Amino acid sequence: MTDQKKITRSFFETLHPVLNRLNMERTLSPGKLGVLRNLSEHGRATTSELAVAGQVSPQGISLAVRELERMQLVTRTPDNLDRRRVWIQLTDQGSRKLAEEVSVGYGWLDRAVTDRLTQEDCKALEAVIPVLRKLALEAKSD
Repeated sequence: MTDQKKITRSFFETLHPVLNRLNMERTLSPGKLGVLRNLSEHGRATTSELAVAGQVSPQGISLAVRELERMQLVTRTPDNLDRRRVWIQLTDQGSRKLAEEVSVGYGWLDRAVTDRLTQEDCKALEAVIPVLRKLALEAKSD
């Protein structure tokens, strides 16, 4: 195995448990959180737009939106000009739920960083953030 492949695998094997732990105390799936986050950041959207943004099937998004609507976290509104188009919009309750879910994950991470990392560890973590942002941008553009 090449050094690059070892780095890639080691990075994934290290990051995966952290991501799992961030999601452990949340009550919504990462997919539903992605829908709420997208609506919060970009405003109303159609299910097709949400499917593209979330890189999932339209059927998967439709199911997630139905569940979020049942929970009163989003609403569906027919377009005024094109009745075939339906807009999905975040409700106030949805905004609060998104903030709550994000806070749960950040709370654990804040505690872990404070309790487990030394000052040197924190500096190293801070130094790698720009590199991780590059990977995050790549993930968003795929």
